[in-house]
Amino acid sequence: MDNKKKALLIINPRSGKNSSRASAEEITESFEGSDFEFSVHETTCQGDATNIVKNELEDHELVVCCGGDGTLNETINGVMDMPRRVPIGYIPAGTTNDVAKSLHIPTDKKEAANLIATAEPNDYDIGLFNNRYYSYVASFGAFAAASYATNQKLKNMFGRAAYIAAGVADVKNLHNIKMRVEYDGGVIEGKFVFGAVSNSLSVGGIITLPKDQVKFNDGKFEVILVKDFTPLKLLPMMYKTIYQKYDGKEIIMFSTNKLKITALEEDVPWTIDGEFAGKHREVRINVLERAVELYVPDSDHFLPRPVVINPTDEDEQQKESWKNRFKRKKSEKPEEAEVIIENPDEISVSEAEITG
Repeated sequence: MDNKKKALLIINPRSGKNSSRASAEEITESFEGSDFEFSVHETTCQGDATNIVKNELEDHELVVCCGGDGTLNETINGVMDMPRRVPIGYIPAGTTNDVAKSLHIPTDKKEAANLIATAEPNDYDIGLFNNRYYSYVASFGAFAAASYATNQKLKNMFGRAAYIAAGVADVKNLHNIKMRVEYDGGVIEGKFVFGAVSNSLSVGGIITLPKDQVKFNDGKFEVILVKDFTPLKLLPMMYKTIYQKYDGKEIIMFSTNKLKITALEEDVPWTIDGEFAGKHREVRINVLERAVELYVPDSDHFLPRPVVINPTDEDEQQKESWKNRFKRKKSEKPEEAEVIIENPDEISVSEAEITG
């Protein structure tokens, strides 16, 4: 037992359909034979996963969360407030599991547990929405409210169908929002019925993004904006978003590492990772590149980790030798300092090598 790694297991007992829920005992049994020793905590209210991480994670080497996209979001927010980076394992048990489907994390609990027990974590980008972290999408406008406004009992009974029904009921409330969108590639101003800033292959299981353009750790999120809505355009616009017909006029898509979105006439409700994020007149979103470590299957949507070559003793000695060849003569004014070079014929190193 002494050789076991201490792991924190957080379970949201209310996530997902009733038939797909698992007990703490079932989850821990899925890790039988692994190198982990779990301390188990169940959430009791919204935001509880974040508090559990902050209060309990200090002496653990891993945190595993079992729940929906919101539970993963709360876990990430807790980990990001810790002084050290701790790998995150995710066992999907939500209604839609958009993050898991996009990242190809198994929705079968035993398979997800086996992935965590046997794989190596990979770097994953997250977003900073004003002062709150999020894992895969921040959105406003059409159907964005369906994820948090749908009755929990209906979600438990009917799953994704409950979201679709809520979205259809919300059609009558769709309207354009006058906004200015500033990003690292320019400025767009207009009237938008929907917008999303995501690190995902799909949003809500309806809007899909080009697979060859999405990388989960490239330091950029994809932005989709739906512009100049009228009721007659509803079905054509839905068709365009489902089949990736981004024309750059009514359906705009681009990638960026930061943006500022300003509502010019009203405060706008936002959703992040399926949870209500408040009403805002101005939103700033920044991408935090490779901010967390997440257990995911190998995928073309992840860039390789940078190769880190630790310097050898010989490298360090050579570096010191280069530095010692230069003597800086002090003067009364630092900007007039001279560099005296001994044996200039022996020196053929660049400035970058000299300064290290």
